[in-house]
Amino acid sequence: MKILSKKRIASFIGALIGGIAGYLYYYFIGCSTGSCAITSHPFNSIIYGAIMGYLLVSVFEKK
Repeated sequence: MKILSKKRIASFIGALIGGIAGYLYYYFIGCSTGSCAITSHPFNSIIYGAIMGYLLVSVFEKK
């Protein structure tokens, strides 16, 4: 049993890129009022981006 299979590496890379994209969204666009649930704090944006990146990669994985 391989711990780092291609499927897990692709999912990890997708989550990593999504997290970076989430932070960049927070930094450049963000929320000017501070009342936005996702974009008011960088941690929330990173987690949301990572989850979306993971889900996006998992849609295209072969079963």
